[in-house]
Amino acid sequence: MSDFFGSPPISLENIKHLERQSGDLIIYAIPIMFLLTILEIWYSWYSGRKNYDTKESLGSLFSGLGNVAINVFFKIGFIYGSVYIYNLVPWRMELNWWTLFPCLLIYDFCSYWAHRVSHFNRFFWATHVIHHSADHYNLTVSFRLSWVQHFKLLFFLPVAFLGFHPVIFFIVNQISVLFQFWQHTEYIGKLHPVIERLVVTPSNHRVHHGSDEKYIDKNFGAIFIFWDKLLGTYQPEEEKPTYGITTKMTHKMNPLHLNFHEYVSIFEDIKTTKKLKEKWFYIFGKPGEIAKLKKK
Repeated sequence: MSDFFGSPPISLENIKHLERQSGDLIIYAIPIMFLLTILEIWYSWYSGRKNYDTKESLGSLFSGLGNVAINVFFKIGFIYGSVYIYNLVPWRMELNWWTLFPCLLIYDFCSYWAHRVSHFNRFFWATHVIHHSADHYNLTVSFRLSWVQHFKLLFFLPVAFLGFHPVIFFIVNQISVLFQFWQHTEYIGKLHPVIERLVVTPSNHRVHHGSDEKYIDKNFGAIFIFWDKLLGTYQPEEEKPTYGITTKMTHKMNPLHLNFHEYVSIFEDIKTTKKLKEKWFYIFGKPGEIAKLKKK
């Protein structure tokens, strides 16, 4: 066991090899996600449900493509950072398949808190609001990922400092992202109660995207829903949610507007006051409280 927690440091010369070991699960999955999305678009048209808006879906697609490009660009930097931390701690774990399971559990717990903080702190909300800005709920919503969401890497530092091998860390990250794809659909109803109590299903996640009073700021889990049950943020799906944010988007197709409109609002708000405390509130306060204040 001591040998398991005393894995040798990773030489920076092996970064390229490490990158290949980490894989590109998301890149490989893109054709499957694209096919399933096309299938859902066709079925939406065929069934007459009309839960797709062309401009909104294109905005999601453009944002998703931009996010993939940014992630490819920053991947080497993330690997260097994780290797640096891995080499820093003395309890480095060996590269072993079974460490995926504790790493996934801990990673998901960190993801829960990153997600929860993103709803109660405006600075982090600005990195997440794009994901909630669609008025329709469909698979393209899973592509609506912020181009500046990397600020939230701060919340995942505990996973790296626990000594998990960087390959395990990156595979778990990709599993978490891919698992969230299927949650963004209205065509999967409630599943078996055991499943609904354990993982984040489409039903659980539809609640999270609701702007109704009972649904706002609920169900923050990414893979496991029991974090919400344990920490008091769980809400089952009852009536159909009203999707989107309370202030509806007008520029639905422009990825720049979708990604940065909240930062523009923050800048405009802090210009309205000379008091440092109020400026701080407009940057880091609760989005809900700020919205209520601005309506007065």
